[in-house]
Amino acid sequence: MSQTIRWCAAMVAVALAVGSGCRTRPKTTGTGADSGVNPLGVAPVQMGAGELGMSGEPFAGTEQRGLFAPVYFAYDSSAIEASERSKIEAVADALRASPTKRLIIEGHCDERGSNEYNLALGERRALAIRAYLIGLGISADRIQTKSYGEEQPVAFGHNEEAWRLNRRGEFVLLE
Repeated sequence: MSQTIRWCAAMVAVALAVGSGCRTRPKTTGTGADSGVNPLGVAPVQMGAGELGMSGEPFAGTEQRGLFAPVYFAYDSSAIEASERSKIEAVADALRASPTKRLIIEGHCDERGSNEYNLALGERRALAIRAYLIGLGISADRIQTKSYGEEQPVAFGHNEEAWRLNRRGEFVLLE
């Protein structure tokens, strides 16, 4: 009996060791949203948990998808590139024109990295877009974020082009 318990314990230990070492993340270069560098030149928006729009009920209503172009991100980054800002500004213009509509920003990642890391990175990407919209004058209570990490790819290849398309933020407009 005790030999069976030892054997099971050994198998569990091996499974944990193998499972915890499957993937690693590259070190960041210090240019992402977490580095303290503000590549946008916009004052950072300080947000508490209640200001994230996530402490209450999730937004509900008729969803409109595909109205806005996705915002693409560099590898392992949540910094919004200058070439992507006009896409967010178009969303801000639409929200200003329709003051009763709300927005969900979805953060996505490519397949590289652990599920946990990609969920966190997807959230940082969505929050970066949200902060930019708030900086443009959109009320924080109209915007929620959601991260899908690597779980909803738009391109299924295992190459740089597919990964580039999957590193994105998408917009869902709600009536």
